[in-house]
Amino acid sequence: MNINRRDVLGTGLAAGIGLGAGAVWAQAAKGSRKIVMGQSVPLTGAASEIGLAFSAGAKLYVDSFNGRKNNPGWTFELRQVDDGYDAGKAAANARKLLADGADVLFGFVGTASSAAGAEVAKAEGAIFFAPFAASDTLRDGAHTNVFHVRPSMADEAFKITRHCATLGQTRMAVVAEDDAMGRAGLAAVQQALADQKLAPLVGAAYVPVNSDRVDTAVAALSKLQPQAIIQVSLFNSTAAFIRKMRKTGYAGAFLNFSVVGIDPLFTALGKEIGGVVVSQVVPSPRSSATPIVKEYLAAIDTSDQTPSYESLEGFIAAKAFTEAVRRSGKGGDKAALQKAMAGMNDYDVGGFRINLRAGIRDSVRAVDLVTITPDGKVVR
Repeated sequence: MNINRRDVLGTGLAAGIGLGAGAVWAQAAKGSRKIVMGQSVPLTGAASEIGLAFSAGAKLYVDSFNGRKNNPGWTFELRQVDDGYDAGKAAANARKLLADGADVLFGFVGTASSAAGAEVAKAEGAIFFAPFAASDTLRDGAHTNVFHVRPSMADEAFKITRHCATLGQTRMAVVAEDDAMGRAGLAAVQQALADQKLAPLVGAAYVPVNSDRVDTAVAALSKLQPQAIIQVSLFNSTAAFIRKMRKTGYAGAFLNFSVVGIDPLFTALGKEIGGVVVSQVVPSPRSSATPIVKEYLAAIDTSDQTPSYESLEGFIAAKAFTEAVRRSGKGGDKAALQKAMAGMNDYDVGGFRINLRAGIRDSVRAVDLVTITPDGKVVR
């Protein structure tokens, strides 16, 4: 993954200079608007590879939008600050971003960090937009200020478990990281099995976050002889578990939620990634036949980035946000923006449809399951 860490971090540092506290739809000279998007994201720490890619994709779209000659009368400032994949830091960042003039909180990464950011947004009456890997509890209808670009963990779990059942893999187990994301993913799998009236899990085990300390989980699950193991973990834990589980002689399937980060997983596993299945919630970042991907690749050509699923998701999230601003009207305020977002339940972002409406489970939405060949090719 070729994301320039210095450039992204520099964006966050430069972001501290700008509009004063409490700015709402800041008025610039000549009556144009500047909308400030505040993003807390792991640019360092356990999930930095994912955070760097997602945030870089969002910045790519914002820069592209701001550079257009036919600007509609407003521009965007994306203020990105590092939280190191720490929920407490994410909450502190959220409060500071809003105090320093952010109009919305955008694109937080991580289940615990997203929950912390959403809590701050609720207390401050702010919109919380496009979290990456948020718990399904944030999709409850009570969270009317929270809007999701990606489908729910429940949607991914439904697709993964149905795929296993179709192949006759009824003995499923889960290995999950011992954190908010892992617990949310395990709950989503259990609910998906119940919804489809499938056999319950044969077992589940927790592992430390993004660590290779997986021996206890390997020993516990290998005794249960599952036909398929569903993983809710970041790439380091996932790779370590796959390697050690295979050494026991296990020849069953490994299936992963999209939060694993497909590119860093390939880097971690290399040729051993053959046959591993990963859920994906955006189109292939190399499928130029899809209009949004073609737009993304054109923007990539003017940058030092390489295409990735996480970067494309950030690009799509930023585009969806700018569309919501457009729909809110030239004189729109926060209430108008929230109303516009609530109405975007079938938005075609460019050959790919998304649903922003709060409180909606979207189980019919397209979630792709892909496998990766030993030489790195992604196959649907």
